Parts: sequence; C-alpha cells; structure tokens
Amino acid sequence: MTTELKKTTTITLASASPRRRSLLEITGWEANVCPVEIDERPYQDESAEALAERLALTKVRVAAANYNPFGVVLAADTVVADGERLLGKPTDKAEAKRMLSSLKGRSHRVFTTLALIDQRTGREVVETCETLVPMRDYEMSEVETYIASGAPLDKAGGYGIQDDDFSPVAVGQLHGCYTNVMGLPLCHLVRAIRRLGGSPPVNVPQACQAHIGYTCTVYNDILREQA
Repeated sequence: MTTELKKTTTITLASASPRRRSLLEITGWEANVCPVEIDERPYQDESAEALAERLALTKVRVAAANYNPFGVVLAADTVVADGERLLGKPTDKAEAKRMLSSLKGRSHRVFTTLALIDQRTGREVVETCETLVPMRDYEMSEVETYIASGAPLDKAGGYGIQDDDFSPVAVGQLHGCYTNVMGLPLCHLVRAIRRLGGSPPVNVPQACQAHIGYTCTVYNDILREQA
C-alpha cells in the first residue's frame, strides 16, 4: 500500500488558497483544487484549536462527498489566536489596522488543522500544528503602506509571514513551523500521509526550506513523533 500511495496518489485540496496550492506543489504529489464553502463562524467560547479542527473536518467531508475524487482529499483551516481572541480575515482596512496594531512587538499563536480522507478506504486522519509567532516592533507607517497594498485582507490575522515587503514576523526568533503560519504545515502533512500508509515522492523538509528560504529547526522532531 505504501508504494501504491507514493506513486499514484492524487491529493484533492479543498481550498481556494493560492498559498496552500503553492505549498502542496512542493511535496511532489499531484494535486487538484476543489474549494468548498462553509460557515466559518466560531461557536461561542470555542477555542482556536477546536475551531480549526471542526472547520477542517467539515471541509474535507463536504469535498469528499460532493466531488468524489480519486485518492486523498485534504482540507486545512488556520486560526490566529491573540490570547483568547480569535483573529480571522479582516473585513476592511480599518480592522486590518487594528489587528496589526495589537499584534506588533508581541507573540501570538497560529493553529492549522489538516484533515484528510483516503477515498480508497474511507479512513480519516487529523493533524494539528501550533506555532508561536513573534512579531517585530514595526512602525505604524509600515502598517499603513502594507494595508494600502491590500495584502492583509485575505489573510487571517491581517498579515502574511511570507510578505517580504512588510516582513511582519521576527523570523529570527521563530522556532516553530513556518509553513504552518502560511496555512499548510508540510511536515504534518507528511506525517498524516504516513498514517495512511504512504510517503512523499520528494524530500519535503529539504524542498520546503529551499522554497521559503528559511532554516527550519523543528522538522526532525515533527517527523519523529508518533502521531
């Protein structure tokens, strides 16, 4: 089964995110994109981790039922948490400014849950990654320029770790998964596929670091863990 998955698996990504699609392509698996629309509003008093898991599972089940794709269906949901406060995508530039103002110079947490269904067996696998994200003490003039570009409006928390023109994260102080903050923790994806009996056709940690230009210090620990 391992060889079969490795050579023939097509991953159907239940997301319209171009960042997730780009990251998935790094793994070498063939990918299709079949986004789904669901109600993403949190329940009252729902934690960031619980919300990410619920939404990812809902998305993957909807995609598996509606598209009936061959291979593995993958959904992901990312939630930014500033303490107990959950930060989604800002509704407008004013909200983006409030989010970035509150995050500057402090650390917050980003949770991404991956939910997978193997269409061959019907088996579900869930993986959640958490990263503590230190933000640099940027100037508000930088925030204004960044907001004017429109870049924050499609990103949870109002920022992208990969947005080099702003570089909101103090990357030199980051000790967690970088691609988790982008929305698709790749080593957790590898670990999830292993649980389904497969393995990637490329060295994912090596390909990931080359793609994002970041020296990762946690991939060995993630891939050694028994999920």
